Amino acid sequence: MNIIVQKYGGSSVADTTKIKKVAAKIRQRIVNDTKLVVVVSAMGKTTDKLLELAKEISDKPNPRELDMLVTTGEQVSVSLLSMALQETGLRAKSLNSFQAGITATTNFTDAMIQNIDASKITNHLKENNVLIITGFQGITETNEVTTLGRGGSDTSAVAIASALKSPCEIYSDFPGIFTTDPRIFPKAKKLKHINYDEIMEMSRLGSNVLHTRAVEIAKKFNIPLYCAATFSDEEGTIIDSKEIETSVVTGMSIMDKQTRVTIANLPMDHKTVNQVFAFLGTKKINIDMISIIELKNTLNLSFTYIEEEADKFENAMVQLQEKFQECEILYRHGDCKISVVGLGMRSEEGVASRFFKTLEEIPIELVTTSEIKISALVRKEYKDKAVLALAKEFEL
Repeated sequence: MNIIVQKYGGSSVADTTKIKKVAAKIRQRIVNDTKLVVVVSAMGKTTDKLLELAKEISDKPNPRELDMLVTTGEQVSVSLLSMALQETGLRAKSLNSFQAGITATTNFTDAMIQNIDASKITNHLKENNVLIITGFQGITETNEVTTLGRGGSDTSAVAIASALKSPCEIYSDFPGIFTTDPRIFPKAKKLKHINYDEIMEMSRLGSNVLHTRAVEIAKKFNIPLYCAATFSDEEGTIIDSKEIETSVVTGMSIMDKQTRVTIANLPMDHKTVNQVFAFLGTKKINIDMISIIELKNTLNLSFTYIEEEADKFENAMVQLQEKFQECEILYRHGDCKISVVGLGMRSEEGVASRFFKTLEEIPIELVTTSEIKISALVRKEYKDKAVLALAKEFEL
């Protein structure tokens, strides 16, 4: 049995007309002994609308009930797609995460897949050409439904592919992966191939093509991925472990809505810095781009966080200031993090020099680097200029 796993995002199944087109696309892939497992997101903006309904009822909805609510979106889309496939003459069946044997942790709204019972899926495939499975969700050991957080349907698809030892195809509005976001830089080039490590860094740094957890699973189990447009025959992008010799910088990621925080006048004791980060860790706050500066027998600690976590973060800062009453906490919202990524940076000399030379007329607030990336925090008014300059310098 030749099994292929496909995933279609919400925009691909936004209405019944598109669902019928997806069904026709799937129908074309069913040849010889090929079977498809299709993971589907909720239709269009369904999840956002469900979350809005919850907010009309409660400012802080119970996470368990929130997951019960939003998981209904995928159940609608899988059943409709199954009906559309049956109309084409295929033997198709829709499954929710319980029926597909997808178990997950109990972290409501941000669960992780623990196991997939591949035998349940293969048994259903014996009698069907196509299985359509709800993405974005799993079932706990106590039969509670949980969701996998942002990008959860990507994660569902790749996890199922790993359990079945099958390739995985991700379909969306984009005909592949680009050197940078074409909505920001229209001249961005489409990549025919990209390595797991490169796309993982780009995803972490703001590219929205694939979720980081999905790529991590693909790399761990060596599952080849293919990203392409749903309603186009244009060639897409292959993601795998191969390191094809290309340009030094493969791509650029842009992450908006960054807040820079400076905690000024901390005691000149580096144990204090450890205490600050330990405290933030207990609050499960993700921080980035850290800088520590000694100034007049005090420490200034700066770092960034994403503005989506503003309420949680600022509440934590109130508690922190109670502990360190002499410190002053300063915020600047709306900054932009721009990053260049490429495996070639491991061996090529002078990449950092080229990066900073290119941005010499742009004030850089904070910097982080790794073996295959350089990131700079800039004010939002410099974003377009920085993106254009770096794209030109590294031929993106």
